[in-house]
Amino acid sequence: MPVCCEVALPVPLDRTFTYAVRAGQLPQRGARVIAPFRNEKLIGVVTALNVKAPADFEVRYLEAVLDDEPLLNEQLLTLAEWMAQYYLAPLGEVLRGMLPLMAEVRRTVYYRITDLGRDVLANSVEREAANSQILKSGFGAPGLKRRSKVSKEEHDLEQRVLSRLSTGEPVKVSTLRTATAATLPVLAGLVRRKWIARETAAAERDARRMERFAVLVPEARLPNLTQKQQAILAELAACAGELPLTELRKRDLPSSTLQTLVRRGLVRIDERPAVFHLGGLLPATEPFRLNEPQTEALASVATALGGFKPFLLHGVTGSGKTAVYLAAMQKALDRGMASILLVPEIGLTPQTAGLLDQAFGQKVALLHSALSPEERSEQWRRIRRGEAPIVVGTRSAVFAPAPNLGLILVDEEHDQSYKQEETPRYNARDVAVMRAKLAGAVVVLGSATPSLESWQNSAQGKYTRIEIRDRVMNRPLPEVELVDMRREFQETGQDQLFSRALVAQTREALDRGEQALILLNRRGYSFAVICRACGEKLECENCAISLTHHKPQAEDADQARTGQRLECHYCGYHRTIPARCPKCGSEHLYYLGAGSQQGEERLAEIFPGARIGRMDRDTVRGRYDLERLLERLHSGEINLLVGTQMIAKGHDIHGITLVGVVGCDHALSMPDFRAAERVFQLMTQVSGRAGRGEAPGRVVVQTYYPDHYAIVAASTHDFAGFAERELKFRRWMHYPPFGVLANVLIQSAKLEEAVAWSGEVGKWFQQAAPEGVRVLGPCTAPIARIKGTYRFHLILKASSRKALNAVLRAMLTHAEAAGIPRRNLIVDVDALRLM
Repeated sequence: MPVCCEVALPVPLDRTFTYAVRAGQLPQRGARVIAPFRNEKLIGVVTALNVKAPADFEVRYLEAVLDDEPLLNEQLLTLAEWMAQYYLAPLGEVLRGMLPLMAEVRRTVYYRITDLGRDVLANSVEREAANSQILKSGFGAPGLKRRSKVSKEEHDLEQRVLSRLSTGEPVKVSTLRTATAATLPVLAGLVRRKWIARETAAAERDARRMERFAVLVPEARLPNLTQKQQAILAELAACAGELPLTELRKRDLPSSTLQTLVRRGLVRIDERPAVFHLGGLLPATEPFRLNEPQTEALASVATALGGFKPFLLHGVTGSGKTAVYLAAMQKALDRGMASILLVPEIGLTPQTAGLLDQAFGQKVALLHSALSPEERSEQWRRIRRGEAPIVVGTRSAVFAPAPNLGLILVDEEHDQSYKQEETPRYNARDVAVMRAKLAGAVVVLGSATPSLESWQNSAQGKYTRIEIRDRVMNRPLPEVELVDMRREFQETGQDQLFSRALVAQTREALDRGEQALILLNRRGYSFAVICRACGEKLECENCAISLTHHKPQAEDADQARTGQRLECHYCGYHRTIPARCPKCGSEHLYYLGAGSQQGEERLAEIFPGARIGRMDRDTVRGRYDLERLLERLHSGEINLLVGTQMIAKGHDIHGITLVGVVGCDHALSMPDFRAAERVFQLMTQVSGRAGRGEAPGRVVVQTYYPDHYAIVAASTHDFAGFAERELKFRRWMHYPPFGVLANVLIQSAKLEEAVAWSGEVGKWFQQAAPEGVRVLGPCTAPIARIKGTYRFHLILKASSRKALNAVLRAMLTHAEAAGIPRRNLIVDVDALRLM
């Protein structure tokens, strides 16, 4: 009887799988293995050893064991099991998110023909021969028509694929596509019809990043050289005898000339491990000197090191929370402990990494999704070996395998970016608290606008609250002016994007040589296009959402023939702007609303001498775009910046004295109980960008709801007052933090399936009538279709998390019995987005 182990695989199934282990291949709990699963080879993690093999079926053997020792220690495995229970996520998918090591495994996709595919190919050959014979005889071929739904080109392409696979040997996908010109959708269609089968193979690979250097060979005799050869040797001699090949290419030195020098023994090529550069856009600064409130905050954190204790650090914008983070990390490092600093956005990571690099040098590691797979693997290994006890990154960095973890810091803990919107749907802030508890570490949640859940936890004594009420150097908080846009329209008779007050104060700031920042929290030029004749709204063909009007940027001006396009921000679909309404043929198309692109254009018209920049997802596309943009802002090259909420997060630019807030209050009309909290947080955060230097700051907020309590509280920097009023509403309605909530989403590419499945789930809830759990729905989701998938949802509210978890598990059990695929049923515990 072979030894067996339990393996968690990254599949949407709430269970582990039993595999037999070959002699001499016994893995350890927490190690990675390659396991056969259906027609694929998957990377899994061993969760248990020496388990008893099931008696009712034959156990398959593991393909390979990738690790001699566990990659995940008991603490991280326990955290993964807690996450799988808490968020009702498959354990294998949780573990996959913990291990960013895909670069260390080479996966290859193969296709082979099935028995059904052979029959189709044989029948097709016979049919072609019969058709040919009938055509030669001069008669038609009734009954031998090609399938009506498939064009001749598609049919011929399918036949080429089947013919290429007819030998029965698996063929690599790249080879098959090259030989037949088949696209991936065509191959997927053949798999669905079961004419061909898809298989995968996996094998370990060396993921180390290597860099090639050209090295000058010393004491080599110099023969007659061409001018280009002399230029290469001169460059090498001027750079200590060696240069990376990438640098030589940048200097327009031909590689063919270099190869000639290598053959003649004058230069050799060395391969070395590539050096990882943290980056960082800030110039060197003096060490932080903490003021009294900062020193008291640091003392509270430092005293608690060595045990589990959660803190909520509530400090106003510009109060120096980052300095407290750095000092606390230094205290932990002095005691031999590792630290993890989480930031909400990739854009903030290089800025924070630059500060950490100045403070800690090579002891810093970086983890976020914009790194290449090889870089992420390299950084993860450095952390695990203990070479980098200071870790900074986005939400996935909470799983960093730091030995002797003593401190976890969550910056801007209220930010929605910490909630993952795909399985496993975890909140990194809450996972950080649990990880700190398991590790016996201190966790600090920091924000100027804490989430109401964290605020209530501190009020109940679950977290220790630390307050920093003043800005550093006693700088004043910016004065906020509310502009009632209803009155603005009455007085001017015009619907202007920017109010007179905002234009006047922006001009004054620019004339003083200061910088201004304007928040316009929508991408594109106009956010909807409507026909004036019939009222038709131009929507995405894949999503139930209106298309956004974009004007071309310089680099993609030739993308659309008309120079402009409509784009879906959910699936990426885009099309040119039609000359007429697709429904009624009218020429009168109306562009509704304004986005950041239109804001930039209007500002250029109003301030022709301003140096204007724009920060949104259209201008910040690549890994270093945000760094370059912020560098221009820091240097003063840009003195007027317009953008979406990206500009509101954590940026510390001392030259900004004026902030304008345009259209921020539209979110108050969204069907979301957190709408007021989000508007307050966004207004407060973007207001906090003003007046962080020597000159005082000022904020102009344009709003149609000047009397709304969230707007009023944000204008007076009154978080406590806002929280008191908002919590009163939450308590009345039993919303978090006075209850727990989950969003159950049922989705399918077929509308009838989505309707039937949501009806089945809703019927079960009616019959089960779970005590202490209120079920709202099922109903169509606010966005009824995304990426061609129809969406229905139910919202569950309960006072007890245990009761909510139990009823959700019972629902999943019923759904499985009813034949609803797990991947089509999404459970989002502690959901932040209900759209």
